[in-house]
Amino acid sequence: MTPFAIGGLGTTELLIILAVLVLLFGASKLPELARGSGRALRIFKAETKGLMDDDEDPATKTPEQRELEARQAQVDAEAERRRRGDTTI
Repeated sequence: MTPFAIGGLGTTELLIILAVLVLLFGASKLPELARGSGRALRIFKAETKGLMDDDEDPATKTPEQRELEARQAQVDAEAERRRRGDTTI
C-alpha cells in the first residue's frame, strides 16, 4: 500500500482523477471548487452538531449556560461577518 492511498485508491488512480478534474474544470476553477466544498462541509458539520445540541433538554440548562451560548452565537456571527468582509451591522 502506498503512503498516498486514500480510500483504497493508489497514486496512479489519484493522478488520473486529478487530471480529469483539471480537464473538466480548468486549473483556475479548482481552488474555488475546493473552497466551496470546504464551506459546505463546515456548514454540514455545524448543522449536524446543532441537531445533536437540540436533543438536549433546555430546562436542564443553567442561566449561565444559556448566557454563554448566546454570547458564543454573537461571537460566531461577528466572526462570520468579518470573514465575509461585511461591515454593515
